[in-house]
Amino acid sequence: MLTPLEKILFVILAAGSLYLARLFFRRAFQVIARGEGALVYNDLPRRLWRALDVTITQRTVFRARPITSLMHGFVVWGFLFYALVNLGDLIEGYFPVEFLGRGAIGDLYRLVADVFSVLVILGMIYFLLRRFVANAPALHFRDNIRLHERVLAGLRQDSLIVGLFILTHVGGRFLGESFWVARHGDDSWQPFATLVAGLWGGLGHDALEVGEHAMWWLALGTILAFIPYFPYSKHMHLFMGPLNYFSRPERASLGALDPLDFSDDEREQFGAARLEHLSKTQLFDAFACIMCNRCQDVCPAYLTGKELSPSALEINKRYEIRQHLALLAAGGESPRPLLEFAITPSAVWACTACGACIDICPVGNEPMFDILDIRRDLVLTQGEFPAELQGAFKGMEKAGNPWQMGGSRLAWAEGLDVPTVEEAGEIEVLYWVGCAGSFEPRAQKIARALVHILRAAGVKFAVLGERERCTGDTARRAGNEYLFYELATANIETLNEVNPPRLLVTCPHCYHTLAKEYPQFGGHYQVVHHTEFIAELIRAGRLRLRLPADKAGRVTFHDPCYLGRHNGLYDAPRDVLSVTGMALSEMPRARSKSFCCGAGGAQFWKEEEHGSARVNLTRYAEAKSTGADLLVTGCPFCLRMFADASQDAAGQDGPAVKDVAEIVAERLGLMG
Repeated sequence: MLTPLEKILFVILAAGSLYLARLFFRRAFQVIARGEGALVYNDLPRRLWRALDVTITQRTVFRARPITSLMHGFVVWGFLFYALVNLGDLIEGYFPVEFLGRGAIGDLYRLVADVFSVLVILGMIYFLLRRFVANAPALHFRDNIRLHERVLAGLRQDSLIVGLFILTHVGGRFLGESFWVARHGDDSWQPFATLVAGLWGGLGHDALEVGEHAMWWLALGTILAFIPYFPYSKHMHLFMGPLNYFSRPERASLGALDPLDFSDDEREQFGAARLEHLSKTQLFDAFACIMCNRCQDVCPAYLTGKELSPSALEINKRYEIRQHLALLAAGGESPRPLLEFAITPSAVWACTACGACIDICPVGNEPMFDILDIRRDLVLTQGEFPAELQGAFKGMEKAGNPWQMGGSRLAWAEGLDVPTVEEAGEIEVLYWVGCAGSFEPRAQKIARALVHILRAAGVKFAVLGERERCTGDTARRAGNEYLFYELATANIETLNEVNPPRLLVTCPHCYHTLAKEYPQFGGHYQVVHHTEFIAELIRAGRLRLRLPADKAGRVTFHDPCYLGRHNGLYDAPRDVLSVTGMALSEMPRARSKSFCCGAGGAQFWKEEEHGSARVNLTRYAEAKSTGADLLVTGCPFCLRMFADASQDAAGQDGPAVKDVAEIVAERLGLMG
């Protein structure tokens, strides 16, 4: 198709395009390389399969927005196939052959290319109309969200450039095929191109050939023009997203934080104050971000009017890197701290560490960890944090609990004759009571209920008593990693000495910390949540619940973030509730989509950041909307947040709040 001169010209243009692209891509990866830690490439076959899986199936995209996700799938699947199409067109441009010929393979190839061309065009028209005509609310930010000064104009400009590039590239190629069909006769394997070919019926053979020739240049020429811009555009997520899944470190659970190294006495910076203090994966996130705002859609802080948008955080990082790409790639210090362009201090302290942003992200981004690393800098390096947290920190340091409570950790068990490990002899489980169960009056009722259940089932158990200290979850999520490290190492020393067969916990935060984060420091234990253990006892026939004589009523279950989304434990509490005689009415947001109670991320110990609503009231209202008589949970912090919400004016006439253990104890006739 191409003349000798055109062939030479295309090679020259391609070389120039690839040279510029290499320069810009190299800078992008130099920026990523400056981050802390390392990208991980072990177990390559499994990692490669994971990256291919999320790319081809688009399963992470289809978690929300079904219509938009389908349109995105059209574009992605079409673009993947177009890698073959572009190769075929390039071969046909340089050699007098028809790519893949006219046999069954060639016919199928032309059919798939024809269909995908139309689907990609349809998808891109949808996205352009959605952003520029419908002005979709999901693509916007509230006025109180900090945005990089280039974001608002940049997002629209970038979206327009990317959209027009795809339309021009795919549309040009599709029109070129329609000219080819008009020149050679109908092709039943290209039904859509054949349909459009009817528009060119009045053109002669030479005009059709010129049209086909021009569309070849338009289709492939736009690729050459776009490639150098690719590293600057959001379209970079097309391959950075799969690479994100390919290179991301393995975590024990969705929310398991990486530890800080305190062995270097010369180290002065802890956490992240500037871009270069972030980890490599966190910098990678900025390039992988699809800018879809899905994380914003599920963030409890954003949805209750706080200043936090996890999406804005990632987008702000990307635009700051883009603005200073050459400087950062050359090793220069980022011009300003993260708190001056990426996120506000109020937004940093509004995060509940619920992990919803991580769970929903189509490309595997983890903005929650950015926020927790910024907290680490504020606490450990800057010494700046909400004043209310000082009491919790002091309590954990001095008294071993964030309530700052002195006295016995066994006061909750008065009259129950609960044995300590020194008194019990051989045991099945060591009950880790936790600070809430030890000192918070409402949570103490859960602990007492569990003891009744264990006794009824004949379970041999014990507690650590005065040797138990706070696991440090609050300290770690609040950014005080050093305090967490001290608490963790002390508890691990105690637990390794006791060597319990199993650890039984009533608090999901204790569960997460003991099971998924203590192994970082040499503490490896079999940890079981009380809802799991109760379900085991029921299945084994060790507990026989008595159903109420009258109507049992309806119950709705709230999935605690650190039981459900962070650790995937959804079925056990529902299995237990299913044998209590109560009908389960699920909330609209349940299981992995559960909405936070508002206590996580150290929020329990501080005033909630200013917003349009309180997180616990928002979730309690959702429970109330089910018409359930009881709101049941498996976390003492969730229970306290909802108990408080039920006392608010907005919570009047709502469901009573109980723990799974309390309901089971009642069915055993052991409590009121």
